Amino acid sequence: MIVIPAIDLKDGQCVRLKQGLMDEATVFSDKPAQTALHWLNQGAKRLHLVDLNGAFAGKLVNLDAITEIITAIDKKIPVQLGGGIRNLDTIEHLLTLGLDYVIIGTAAVTNPNLVKEACTKFPGQIIVGIDAKDGWVATEGWAKTSNKKAIDLALEFEDYGVSSIIYTDIGCDGMLSGVNVDATLDLARNIEIPVIASGGLKDMQDVETLCQVAKEGILGVITGRAIYEGTLDFKKAQELADSFFE
Repeated sequence: MIVIPAIDLKDGQCVRLKQGLMDEATVFSDKPAQTALHWLNQGAKRLHLVDLNGAFAGKLVNLDAITEIITAIDKKIPVQLGGGIRNLDTIEHLLTLGLDYVIIGTAAVTNPNLVKEACTKFPGQIIVGIDAKDGWVATEGWAKTSNKKAIDLALEFEDYGVSSIIYTDIGCDGMLSGVNVDATLDLARNIEIPVIASGGLKDMQDVETLCQVAKEGILGVITGRAIYEGTLDFKKAQELADSFFE
């Protein structure tokens, strides 16, 4: 299982939100590329980027910061990005820039055919991001809740060739309250696509708990506020995860 550092971008800065609220942003750095290199040097095996402005605007907003990170990482580890990705042209542009994975979130709900087309054109490079509140899928930067269950949405993509599914529990995100392991595990058990847990990771106990059930289909876990506020030592967390699968 991999522990994936998150770099959430708002107005060109690295921030963290609480429950997806833009007015609840805490700025951690105004140098995104340096932040990315820090996690690379700490042993990260993948980076998770989010264009927060883009998630609300429906188009990429922080492209300069994204490009700086991709250039700095220089293909040493995979980089994935979500937020504001709504069409094939944007996906192609990002992959051409050097991204390894593109995350389709809102558009996976509003335009599921985009996921199918993207998987066909860019095999192995498409991730679906499913953000849920009490099990129901949320869209538009979590501003809206749909009438679709997270598991039902995930099942729709079983045959498309999706690389993985990032499952975020909105109620936990940015709260350091612990990962919703039960909901994540329930999703992983019901689909064949690998699941990446997201939202609420707090400490080593959370990492250990996920590692204990990772063989049921959990590929990794994304961490943000915990590694920036110091409740989780990232390097030790990845070392712990590695020890489970030696």
